[in-house]
Order: sequence, then structure tokens, then C-alpha cells
Amino acid sequence: MVKVTSAVFVGLLGLWSFSSSAAAEGITGEVGAGVSYQPHDPTGSRYETQPIPYFDLDWGSVNLGTDDGLTWSALNTNGITAGPYINYLPGRTANGSLRGLRDVPDMAEVGGFIQYAPAEFWRVYAQVGQAVGGSRDHSGVLGKLGGELGYPLGGGIIGSTGLMAHFADARQTQTFFGVDDKESAASGIRAYNASAGFQNLTLTQSFEFPLATHWSLLASASWTHLVGSAANSTIVKEKGDVNQGQVQTAISYKFD
Repeated sequence: MVKVTSAVFVGLLGLWSFSSSAAAEGITGEVGAGVSYQPHDPTGSRYETQPIPYFDLDWGSVNLGTDDGLTWSALNTNGITAGPYINYLPGRTANGSLRGLRDVPDMAEVGGFIQYAPAEFWRVYAQVGQAVGGSRDHSGVLGKLGGELGYPLGGGIIGSTGLMAHFADARQTQTFFGVDDKESAASGIRAYNASAGFQNLTLTQSFEFPLATHWSLLASASWTHLVGSAANSTIVKEKGDVNQGQVQTAISYKFD
């Protein structure tokens, strides 16, 4: 699960409302709402509590998910799916301990994915995309590699464990982890030029608890460890944290 701004939430709700008109044609999945306690930005400068929507909806080869955004499986054969996606990329408000750095606007991430999931409860995947909607300095290349394993725990409880690695080019890494001379003078944080490569590793443990017919409680906890140029950022060393955590919970309604 990831945080989503109200504007993006409205857009996703609009898409879901349009899709729900075709529910009789095969929309299945879950929708809900919850709350997340998470880092304010990728450097872990501080934590905040955010309301979050939850989506995991399938309509034929189209999926709308809180983690992966809107995806279309243009290729789907023998457990291998691939196609385009669009997702939400949260920005950064440079206030508090980050005052003097530039704000980063919320953007979209547009790209392609490939996934291998021979069974319902496990998958490995990769995706590469481009950040769009911000200035040229913010529009870099980013992506992730990961895997997820789900398993029943008895009593209708489902657990899942995921491991994911994020990577980005120099422009995208500089967006959140770099400090130019002007920002350094305004913020007091030493100047730093970020480079391309892997940014972090994230381990996530999630559970789904049945509450009643069609209703479930979702809970997850994530640990993120910054690596490479991101970990060496002066923002991280002076204001943030290499090791970060996130906890989320939501109530969801499942229909089929």
C-alpha cells in the first residue's frame, strides 16, 4: 500500500466508478480505506500519518492496485504477464528540517512491467518507468525488482511476504537525495550530487484477517534500508535515516 493524494484518489475513484458499470462483465477484487504511518519523504526526515485508499481490482486484463497502479496485461501466457502501467509518484514538501530545499511536485510514473506468477499466491516482477508531470530536472527513470509470496495461516487468515529493490537514474536520485549549492546555502545541508543505481531494499510483511462475509482487515509493516548514493546523501546523514519503517492498516470489501 502507498499513500495517495486526494486529487489522485478522486481520479482513481472516477476510473473505478466507470469500471463498476461493467461489473456484470467480470470486475472482481477488493476496495477499502485505511491509514498509514510512514516517512514524509524518501530520506526519512520525519514521519507522518496519512489516510489511504486501498484497491485491488481486476477487470479482464486490466488491474487497478494500490501498489502497482493501473496496469494492462497486454501479454498473458503461461504465468507470464507484461504490458504498460501508470502509477502515482508522491512528491516532497520541503518544510520543517528540509526547509531550504526545493519542493518536488507529485508526478505520474509511466512505463512497462513484466511478471511471472505461475500460482495465485506468488510472483516475481520487474518494471521500468519514467517520471512525468514535473520539471525536466524531476523527470528521471526509475523502476523496481521484486518478489512476493502469499500463504494461508489458518482461520481464513492470509499472510504475504515481499522483498523489493528500487533503482533510479542520476536525475531521479538527485530529485530526492541531491543538494545543489543554492539549496545548501538556504538549508545548511552540505551540497551533494547523487548518482544512478539502486536506492533501497524494502521488506514487507502483510496479513489479511476475515471479519465478516466480504469484509477483511488488512495490516502490513515494511522496513526500508537505503543503499548506494541514496544512503550516502547528506540529507539522509544530517536529517534523515538509512533505516525506515512503515505500518498500514485498512478495512476492505471484497466482491466478485
